[in-house]
Amino acid sequence: MSSAPVISARPGRPKELALRIAVPFCVIAILVFIWDAYVRFSGVPAYIFPSPLAVAKAFVTDWGTLAPALWVTTKITLISLLLALIGGCGFAIFLVQSRWIELAFYPLAVILQVTPVVAISPLILIYAPSTQAALLICAFLVAFFPILSNMVQGLKSVDHNLINLFELYGASRWQTLLYLKLPAALPYFMTGLRIGGGLALIAAVVAEFAAGSAGAGSGLAFRLLEAQYRLNIPRLFAALLMLSLLGVAIFAITSFIAWASLHRWHESSLKREN
Repeated sequence: MSSAPVISARPGRPKELALRIAVPFCVIAILVFIWDAYVRFSGVPAYIFPSPLAVAKAFVTDWGTLAPALWVTTKITLISLLLALIGGCGFAIFLVQSRWIELAFYPLAVILQVTPVVAISPLILIYAPSTQAALLICAFLVAFFPILSNMVQGLKSVDHNLINLFELYGASRWQTLLYLKLPAALPYFMTGLRIGGGLALIAAVVAEFAAGSAGAGSGLAFRLLEAQYRLNIPRLFAALLMLSLLGVAIFAITSFIAWASLHRWHESSLKREN
């Protein structure tokens, strides 16, 4: 008597990937359709609430103005995130070397985090050598603390039995850090990376609002204000769309980096049958 074939309950990887892509796009398409229908039937003027077609036209016609601004904002975001990664990881390693060091310096990082960046941006603009440097500092301060706090938590969450095992075999402090603590803290670091990426973009935009920078080197925040002052609402929506797409791209890239680093061994990224 032959047994019935076993059918896997888990869908194939291509089908699952297609669903992950298709479902969000369908939802977005439905929302855009509702938006377009509302604008058509309500008769609302374009300078108050433009249609999707008007936004798409502004996206194309104003690309020469918006694209350089997008690059400026992207550059500030990525550089500040890189500096926050280096500074946050380095400072976290410094803090966990001694309880006294953590007690002395960690409150300073907390003070910087809870102080609104808009409140200290005028001082940063005064003391920074340039407006671009001030924007970088503001974005760095916002992205720094999530990476620091997650990294500290990860370095302190190592199994003490493993630490004792390393000590038993005579491992030095740096060997314990390199081969035990840093790999164990990697999932926490990846969480801080994803949070810090979004916060760096938000801080870059908010800092530019506070700085009020203009001219050829201005970012998308200035183009938003410019479109508002000129009542060019389609361009404003197009700039908002660019910021949203940039945020989604940063989140997707950081999520992929986290998956590539963890999917072979960590529970948060392993495949499950149920």
